[in-house]
Amino acid sequence: MANRKVGLLGATSFVGDQLIRLLAAEGVQTYAFSRRLPASPTSVAVWRQLTPTAVAAVAADDRIEEWVCVAPIWVLPEHFALFEASGARRIVALSSTSRFTKTDSSDAAENAVAKLLIENEERLQAWAQSKGIEWVILRPTLIYGLGQDKNIAEIARFIRRFGFFPLFGKAMGLRQPIHVEDVASACIAALNSPSAVNHDYNISGGETLSYREMVGRVFGALQRRPRMVTIPLAVFELAVACVRVLPRYRRWSAAMAERMNRDMVFDHGDATRDFGFSPRPFLLGSKSDSRK
Repeated sequence: MANRKVGLLGATSFVGDQLIRLLAAEGVQTYAFSRRLPASPTSVAVWRQLTPTAVAAVAADDRIEEWVCVAPIWVLPEHFALFEASGARRIVALSSTSRFTKTDSSDAAENAVAKLLIENEERLQAWAQSKGIEWVILRPTLIYGLGQDKNIAEIARFIRRFGFFPLFGKAMGLRQPIHVEDVASACIAALNSPSAVNHDYNISGGETLSYREMVGRVFGALQRRPRMVTIPLAVFELAVACVRVLPRYRRWSAAMAERMNRDMVFDHGDATRDFGFSPRPFLLGSKSDSRK
């Protein structure tokens, strides 16, 4: 690991923060790139702001041959020149299983996200192959952890604010929440694994449970008695329209309710075989989404 350097795109993101910590623990020097630099950047990374001069700054530094990209995959084509200037030889990029689960969503915005994921996975592969750069694409399922995500943490905040959580139908669709630390660890393992070169993987959590049970676990982490109210879709649509006036819930849609009864399960056996992926079960605690 001596003198090893890894470039990180999307360094101030939820996953990026964990990657910096894990890479530092392995003695790796992280070159952290982000559009906005944090107010108090960690000293274990070399920080670079993504500006028109970023490519020149990289070219002036030593080569950065390994990259992990946890920014939305559709922004990666904007930075192909940056990767080339750095002498990139391998890139691990995060996509999402939403490319499969939102293609037939009733929400046009979700359809657009699925399309962006598919198109830019293909763009990354085509560009990398044309440049002789190794690529790996990881698609996590529902990411949670440390009270910072937009999934389980949002459910917890809703429960704190309103004291209940609305469900559509039986809400028995299966889920596999994956902890952010397991996502970050998978990125590093894929970066290190010769077997992962030029492959894409779905990475899911270590436990499969129904949407209803998942919400019940959040109530338990908050030390509250579960109050889950089953409501018709039309009422759910009205409720969503009401809460969307609050900035935190502006991305909620009726399509979320429809998916509560749909299985969203992905096998991660290939990732286990090729780079030892072994995610934890869905556990919430003092450092989980139950934290404010």
